[in-house]
Amino acid sequence: MSRDAELVAPTTAPPDPGDRLGVRARARRNGLVLAVLAVLTVVTAIIAIAVGAVYVPPATVTRILAHAVLSWPGPVTWVPDQEAIVWSVRAPRVVLALAVGAGLAVCGTALQAMTRNMLADPYVLGINSGASCGAAAAILFGVGLGLGEYALSGSAFIGALAASLLVFAVARTAGTVTSVRLLLAGVAVGYALSAATSFLIFASGSAEGARSVMFWLLGSLALAQWGPSLLVVVVVVAVTCVALYWWAPGLDALAIGDETARTLGISPAAFRTRLLVLVALAVGVLVAASGSIGFVGLVVPHLARRVVGVGHRWVVPVSALLGATLLLWGDLLSRLVMAPQELPIGIVTALVGAPLLLHLVRTQYSITLT
Repeated sequence: MSRDAELVAPTTAPPDPGDRLGVRARARRNGLVLAVLAVLTVVTAIIAIAVGAVYVPPATVTRILAHAVLSWPGPVTWVPDQEAIVWSVRAPRVVLALAVGAGLAVCGTALQAMTRNMLADPYVLGINSGASCGAAAAILFGVGLGLGEYALSGSAFIGALAASLLVFAVARTAGTVTSVRLLLAGVAVGYALSAATSFLIFASGSAEGARSVMFWLLGSLALAQWGPSLLVVVVVVAVTCVALYWWAPGLDALAIGDETARTLGISPAAFRTRLLVLVALAVGVLVAASGSIGFVGLVVPHLARRVVGVGHRWVVPVSALLGATLLLWGDLLSRLVMAPQELPIGIVTALVGAPLLLHLVRTQYSITLT
């Protein structure tokens, strides 16, 4: 049999019933994992709303949420202060944590497949540095005052978008974008913009402004509130998750290699361009809303692959749920560890994520995307 015939044989031969049973068993197992993670995410969200400086029983939290969201007709057994704490203060923060965690995780999944580099995460593109530079300019020098209450988030988003466009322009040569050029361009632009942010802090001469910038750089969900900005974050994350789930076969192909992608009729350069634009816009929105939160996009995809395998039809939704749950617990710890002061959530995710990543490196060093 020729080499070409050997390559075609697996797709033309009759399917193996035993293999079909194995695929079905894995699908059932992964479906169960997904269901358990969904329940865990909901339970974690209720706990995150219940726990704080003022404790609200989870049963009361559930009734308040049902009353507010579903117009639950049951009797009102809670006091107005509890409703204000649950619905106006903690619920929007939990929704933002869910969206940011899920968004960073799926973006990290896409980047690792797109670059075939398991150390890639949403910040490898330099988007984080661009958002930080824009936010520093807004806090220290009043850039973006015309945006009103959205001056900080708007400036951060503009900086993130500018950084992503610069990375794309540098990485695009002769009409193509390769993973190596993309990574190198992201690292170079990220270092340059980080230096620019440090210069802005140094040039401002404002100790209070520098403190505000540093707190924002380390990430915070404290500014979450119901309104258009939160809606934008939720919609962008939902669109990103759906798109990456739809593009899962292409992600599988890119993770194997460009030749495999071409064999399946996928243009690697065009597909990378679409992924880069989608991820850049998503991460720009997320960083603008929550500041810099590291390790979620780096660690969570590894955990997801360890649980459900390497197929992105499963990795994308599992990463979204794991990322959302991880960030919820991180935000809860950030509120409780130094109460009544709030610890920047980026510190918590780094303290948890770094040992977890080291453990994965030691135990799963041979793991690949293919």
